[in-house]
Amino acid sequence: MTKETLILLPGMMCDRSLWRHQIESLSVTYDVQVADFRDGASIEAYADKVLEAAPKTFSVAGLSMGGYVAFDLVRRAPERIKRLALLDVSPYADTEDHATFRKSIMESARNQGMGAIMEMLLPRLIHPSRIGDEDLVGQVDAMAHRVGENVFIKQQEALLNRRDCFADLGAITCPTVVIVGRQDQLTPLKLSQKMVEAMKNASLVEIESCGHLSSMEQPEAVSAVLRYWMQS
Repeated sequence: MTKETLILLPGMMCDRSLWRHQIESLSVTYDVQVADFRDGASIEAYADKVLEAAPKTFSVAGLSMGGYVAFDLVRRAPERIKRLALLDVSPYADTEDHATFRKSIMESARNQGMGAIMEMLLPRLIHPSRIGDEDLVGQVDAMAHRVGENVFIKQQEALLNRRDCFADLGAITCPTVVIVGRQDQLTPLKLSQKMVEAMKNASLVEIESCGHLSSMEQPEAVSAVLRYWMQS
């Protein structure tokens, strides 16, 4: 029997390592695929790439930037999306302050490389208690360096120019789970609560002792939620 397809969408400066536990946990039952966002410089271009490679129908889970791509997928091809999972995502476009910060880290990437970027961003990406976790920090750092500063800058451009998706949420009808690290600094819990309130068929799962990279920080919990969601 053909396995149902689940497509995982990485976040900014992330690759398939972001989803390592979920791939291992869910691949027995599902055809798990991971998108590659190293090419292109817009959310729409990333979504085009997913739609071109995906089967007729599929479920999709996106973390952070991957969630923005998921919004675009379900807006443009709702009949193809069976289920939607949004992890640590904001439905809004950048504020002016955030856009200014984004431009500043793009300049830092050009002039100083990914080492400097990781020094700035790591405390925002993971729970404070995990800063001393050499294994987790090493995985995140290695992933960012594999992506590299050139792709990082293109991804920042895509994020700067993304559309505001909040008004689109009410049109999403597929079974949706919104997952968020309770201590996420980049996309705080209140944003996820607002998303769920605006959607017709969504539930909220808060992951305790967890920052922005929930699939890596609390992999067992996230995999368990996604397994339950895939059975909906």
